[in-house]
Amino acid sequence: MSTRTTATASTARKVVGSLGVIGAAAAVAGLGTFGSFTDSTSVDTTISSGTVSIDLTQPAAIPVTTAGFVPGDVLTRPVTLVNDGDTALGAVNLSATAAASSILTSDAAKGLQLTLKSCPVAWTQGTTASTWTCAGGETILGSGAVLAPIALGPVNSLNVGGTDHLAFSIGLPATADNAFQGKTADLTLTFTGTQRSGTAR
Repeated sequence: MSTRTTATASTARKVVGSLGVIGAAAAVAGLGTFGSFTDSTSVDTTISSGTVSIDLTQPAAIPVTTAGFVPGDVLTRPVTLVNDGDTALGAVNLSATAAASSILTSDAAKGLQLTLKSCPVAWTQGTTASTWTCAGGETILGSGAVLAPIALGPVNSLNVGGTDHLAFSIGLPATADNAFQGKTADLTLTFTGTQRSGTAR
């Protein structure tokens, strides 16, 4: 019992001693304080986040439903892609998803193929409703199996207000065999814009 009391008293003395040192230091500092002229200025800074937005318009009838597709058939439809946000983009990609699995989408070689083309001017409808031509010389932006993503590259819509006249084509290769008969593919094509890389501002 007495041992515990002694330890407590010793601790109390140490704490009081520490407080005394702090008080003395504060008093000395107070003796050395003098008046001085000061001035300051401030900079008001407002940062507003940008908006990443792309808009897709369809000159042709979309959504599209077609039946009786046979090997060698190709479906083409034009779309216009616009960067209607206030921020430049770093990349634009096209991807397709299927509502359900089908040999039409799972067979990368003989299944449906997707091609994306660009035209410097609006696409012109041909003599039939299903044909479209480019008066300024078309550029193929990408092609491959229908579910494979396509990176559009340095297109106009990377820039604010930029417009791209695009056309996507979905075709069934001539090599498709009887296994592809009577099948259905419900597809959704999506254009995705990604912001540019951050920079020093």
